[in-house]
Amino acid sequence: MAVTAKKIAVYVIVVFVLYVIITDPARAADYVQIGFEGISDAAKAIGDFMTWVANGGK
Repeated sequence: MAVTAKKIAVYVIVVFVLYVIITDPARAADYVQIGFEGISDAAKAIGDFMTWVANGGK
């Protein structure tokens, strides 16, 4: 039962994403840009934290 619900949820999300891309490509591009900026910020924060740890927490 849970596997079926998961498959349905994935299909609904895929259909929604395709709908957004087809109906408004500019907005879809904005969403992708926001996503990549978020990933970039997270990677930078992890790098800063690792540098802090490597420096002995100073």
